[in-house]
Amino acid sequence: MFDACVIRHRRFVPARFCAPMAGYTHSAFRRLVAELGGCGALWTEMLAARQILNENFDTSPWLRRPPHAPPLVYQLMVRAGDPLDRILARLAAHGADALDLNLACDALSVRAQQAGSALFDNLAALRTVLASARRHWPGLLTAKLRLGSRRPDWQPRLAERLRLLEDEGADALVLHPRFFEDKFRRTARFECIAWAASRTRLPVIASGDLHGPEHVHARADSLQAACAVMIGRMAIVRPWLFAGWDRPVTVDLPEIWRTMCRYIREDFPPPVAYRRIQMFTKYFAANFAFGHPFHAAVANAPSLGEVIRRAEDFFSRSPAPVAEPVVAGL
Repeated sequence: MFDACVIRHRRFVPARFCAPMAGYTHSAFRRLVAELGGCGALWTEMLAARQILNENFDTSPWLRRPPHAPPLVYQLMVRAGDPLDRILARLAAHGADALDLNLACDALSVRAQQAGSALFDNLAALRTVLASARRHWPGLLTAKLRLGSRRPDWQPRLAERLRLLEDEGADALVLHPRFFEDKFRRTARFECIAWAASRTRLPVIASGDLHGPEHVHARADSLQAACAVMIGRMAIVRPWLFAGWDRPVTVDLPEIWRTMCRYIREDFPPPVAYRRIQMFTKYFAANFAFGHPFHAAVANAPSLGEVIRRAEDFFSRSPAPVAEPVVAGL
């Protein structure tokens, strides 16, 4: 299981992917994961499709790709009226490996733009977007979905969208088996992976509450129908997770943090770097037995310089690591 993700005539190997997370899977993080190795493909953060027309691919921390990286999938927040011909032509001109359409985000700001989960709900608009994307994008095309809204007819509604993805030429789908209303609460409903896979010929990539090989193997029965797995929050906690999937790896935790800090400072202006380092530390602190004071100290630091000073003070005390970080509630 999960030896390879074969999507028509295209192939991602190995079939362990890093999920998109707003504010986290920027160029600095992707660079770190690429250097540590083991990841089959990286996803960008969800990108406003129209903004791609104005961004600089060489300098934008949302669009730029690290050298010698695994395939990079650009995830788009797209609406029916977006000029996908120009947007996708620009992505193609800059060598994008693949395109992913976000039909899962239920944030009010996204729904207000008729994107994300609102696009999932609007079948006519979704058909327009998918047809345009397939017409203007010859490469790998995937879509990120949830189960839909929690309502009695959620199964036929989801099945209808799966058929539409097939009919309009999508290559695969990423399924996070929660309802929109669940956000990240409740347990992901992995039993729905097999049900969804039985309703489509498309390869299904499983996402949500998968924290590493032990969690995947523990859910092996539910995940048999999936062709690949996608790791989200735990990849922020442990960026070396993919490299250590099949074999133990030894890492220097303070040095991982310092490297991430350096890459963020290289890619973002100081005020933004300050915030991104605080956000990363919120998750990374879960690696330590007493990581909460580390997170709190960095979160309350009044400046970027003070963030670094407080982190080094924490590391100087040789904090004990934990065997199994906990990400619930983060």
